[in-house]
Amino acid sequence: MARWKPLSNHTGLVITIFSLIMIFIASLWPLSASNNSRGQKATTFPPPIDQQKVQDQDDMTWADYRPIPGANWSDPALKPERGFKLAVVAVDFPDQPFVITRPKGSDPFGNPQVEPIPREQVPQFYADFFTKPLPVNHGLNIHNYWMEISRGKFGLTRVDAFGPYRMPRPYWWYGLNEYGQNKYTPDGSEAAGRLERDCDELWIKDVGRDLRQEYDAVLRIYAGYDETGVWMEFGIMKFKSKNDIPAEWGNPNPQLPRWVPTRYVEWTSWLAGSQQWGLSSMRQGENSGTIAHELGHFAFRLPDLNNNPYVQPYRRAAAGTWDLMDRGCFNGPGGPHKRWVVPPVAGAAGPPGLMIRNRMACGFIGKDELLTLSREGLAKSGLVVAEVTARAVDPLPGTYTGINVRLDGSEPGDRTPTDDPATNPLSPGIPNYNFYSLEVVQRIGFDSFCPDSGVLIAKNRDNLRGNNGGPNAFNSYIWVIDAHPEDINMVDYISPNGDKVRRTIADYRQLNDALFHAGLDSGSRFEFVDEPNRLHFYVVDLHRHQEGIISYTLAVRSLDGSGPHKRGLQIRTAKSKLKIKKELVPLTFTIKNTGAPGTVDPAVHSSDLSRHLNHDLYRLSLTIEGKGWEAKLPNALAAVPFGQEKEITVYVLPGEISSKQAVLVLRAASESQPEIKAESRVQLNL
Repeated sequence: MARWKPLSNHTGLVITIFSLIMIFIASLWPLSASNNSRGQKATTFPPPIDQQKVQDQDDMTWADYRPIPGANWSDPALKPERGFKLAVVAVDFPDQPFVITRPKGSDPFGNPQVEPIPREQVPQFYADFFTKPLPVNHGLNIHNYWMEISRGKFGLTRVDAFGPYRMPRPYWWYGLNEYGQNKYTPDGSEAAGRLERDCDELWIKDVGRDLRQEYDAVLRIYAGYDETGVWMEFGIMKFKSKNDIPAEWGNPNPQLPRWVPTRYVEWTSWLAGSQQWGLSSMRQGENSGTIAHELGHFAFRLPDLNNNPYVQPYRRAAAGTWDLMDRGCFNGPGGPHKRWVVPPVAGAAGPPGLMIRNRMACGFIGKDELLTLSREGLAKSGLVVAEVTARAVDPLPGTYTGINVRLDGSEPGDRTPTDDPATNPLSPGIPNYNFYSLEVVQRIGFDSFCPDSGVLIAKNRDNLRGNNGGPNAFNSYIWVIDAHPEDINMVDYISPNGDKVRRTIADYRQLNDALFHAGLDSGSRFEFVDEPNRLHFYVVDLHRHQEGIISYTLAVRSLDGSGPHKRGLQIRTAKSKLKIKKELVPLTFTIKNTGAPGTVDPAVHSSDLSRHLNHDLYRLSLTIEGKGWEAKLPNALAAVPFGQEKEITVYVLPGEISSKQAVLVLRAASESQPEIKAESRVQLNL
């Protein structure tokens, strides 16, 4: 029988050196997506290169805000190119004091959320709240918003506070004057008040002259609430039916109904419905966080984009959460059902940026920042490849803030067949769009409260006005292409009966998952084909830059022509046979564009495309033949310049029970000329 004996010093040294070498080798081996400790075998594939991560508005908090690296658009030293003078006039009513003056949480709506402010200080409090970075507004305000979105082209240069003034009539006299509410007054009169007239009369009398012409806009802050922020939460979301509304929420006259009709649905509580509806005349309640939106109307004449999500037949939202002029103006912590908070630090406190169409209308995009293509020109020039930077910042060197594709040609305009919006809730309506836009959204700055980061594709009209036809028509000069057009299937709220009320197909949050993403298995799509308009759009790759700024490589081609270029490709690997271990293995292939550029008339596009016509785009696929083996291709697209090469890394993972051999095959085909194909094979041995 063999007996154990101690190892010699020499033998122990050899083993120690060998162990150190193995640890070093293991440290160089790629780790799995599950963050395995050093030296442990990698047994899972890496995560997708651009995983879609949709965060619902209801789940957002102020912790989701991420400032733009190196930017402080609230800095008073920054002077906008176009200054704006704003007067803030605050008024209350004989029966409605300023909510902000009440003890914390004491009013029927549960407000205010902060300790009370003396009445005399209310005008200056709101003037500061909406225009200065303060702890109470978490540093976000409408001056900051417009400076950031415009890159310093537009901002508030003078803000003066006036009041407080006591209005001559009860608050309901001004609030029950719309949407069929006029006869629901406590005294049986017919409400017909217009706050602006009485407010301005008090202001002029106090100051001694009419100051309205000295300001670009007047923001009239009135005591109480915007009906738009309370009609749902303190109506159908709070009470089982209109007959279940208690007296404290009903008409002060007990002989009259405790409910009133409202804009979108049959009823809400009288207390909620008797509030005023904020208007683009800059009439806003104390819970209003949509003043940046109203300023878009007032300063730039941007129209509303929003639909009616509550009335059938349902019509899908136009731009949804991605633009200030649609219900993106409700973005902020807690989402749209938190817009009753006073002061307005929840839903609507963090509106998104403007999409390309609206930034163009405001003059916020420089000519060289936008790549403009021609649909007809794409058939002559072939594929275009360009890089686009997140819209919250200036384009990085060599990139753009967006790509536009004009729907021109012998049959100009949108060639989408007309359908019936009465039966198709996803219909954009009248096909009268003039160009596509592609841009990148990243959750930083005011885009922090967008639900996702990725690529936003939309159709746009040159004319900002004109409805989309059919029942429940609305203005939709922007139409977002939804990467997930199916119902998002989420609960809107739990009714007082305990029922889960789902978001309608017309709810703007149906577009929360609309963004396109690069790569495979992202949870979204990386391409969009518009057959009627003969266009194919691609999200080719994602790039992360210093300080976390993202950009995407995007591509566009015509379905009607690939241009004068010669197409070709080769694929190769370093080894055709490879011995591997039973763990995750990365393999590198090299794909070469063996084609050559042709001569393209520079006049076919309005932008200079000299550096964007020198690529071909290849569609990749990966197969593995062998029992128990798996293989993963991170990206199905590769854009390669003519005459150049690109490395493609794929991953192989043998199973616990697998064959000793497998054959891995990477195939590629030109998107411009699909008959141009190539493949490379590797034999794998355990």
